Amino acid sequence: MILIISVMISLSSNNWISMWIGLELNMMSFTPLILNKINKSASEAAMIYFLTQSVSSMLLLMMILIYMCKYLTSMKLCLLIINMSILIKLGAAPFHMWMPKIMTSMNWLKCFTLMTLQKLAPLFMISNLNNSIIINLSILLSIVIGSLGGINQTSLRKMLGYSSINHIGWMLAINKSMNLWMIYLMIYSMMMMVMCYTFNSYKMNYMNQMSMLNMTNMEKFSMFMMMLSMGGLPPFLGFLPKWITIQNMINESEFIMITVMIMFSLITLMFYLRVMTNMFLSYNSSIKWMINNQNKLTPMMIIMINSMLPLIMIMDIVG
Repeated sequence: MILIISVMISLSSNNWISMWIGLELNMMSFTPLILNKINKSASEAAMIYFLTQSVSSMLLLMMILIYMCKYLTSMKLCLLIINMSILIKLGAAPFHMWMPKIMTSMNWLKCFTLMTLQKLAPLFMISNLNNSIIINLSILLSIVIGSLGGINQTSLRKMLGYSSINHIGWMLAINKSMNLWMIYLMIYSMMMMVMCYTFNSYKMNYMNQMSMLNMTNMEKFSMFMMMLSMGGLPPFLGFLPKWITIQNMINESEFIMITVMIMFSLITLMFYLRVMTNMFLSYNSSIKWMINNQNKLTPMMIIMINSMLPLIMIMDIVG
């Protein structure tokens, strides 16, 4: 409850101090969620999260007070450090190192919360600031590091962590238009909810577990659709937010940046496809020690969500 209320406080605030209070409540409510008696590395992850968020909150509050009291003659430096502190909270590159680390120590529900709900308040704060050079630098670095960092990962949580960093770069690229990045985050949250629910249902944590799952062809096909959607391949739902971003950046004549973003999104698609390679190449035999989870809801849910984009496109053409 406090986690949701803290996000609402930050979103409904009209001054920086209230936004900072919302971020502090958010940090203090999410840190105990990371702790887990079964996983011994969870306490280390909680400490990393707490220290990282505390440093960024300290920087943010200090710069807000300096900016309000006008102690500095150079306000650009003050705004630069405010942007940096929010990027640390967001987990965007080059301040991303803490995020994949703590992802490995949490279950799928907490990972979903970190990748979606925890991004809402910092993105809202950045959209209210003037665009600076560090934001453009962070966009490029998030796209590059998020794509290249996930290539050699065997842990699905770490892979999704780097994928989240890549998606943060796409959201920051349209951060001036609040409607657009909120649409992007909403669609991304919907896809991530299905993916985390699926991985949690089949107890999947590493890539080599894909070949151990005794799935039907329908389940394999639905998971393949989900991976293609997360990679942003048309005509699946994951292409829609990227399509919106590309169209918006073309209107603003940012051709070089959008070219780099599209090129590195192909690398992201590659490591999503690599997840499915073991599953499709392995022989589907019924061995008694294989994991068999008869969950018929998951494939239908994936297919229904990923078939939303063709319907949107048809309605757009008809309209």
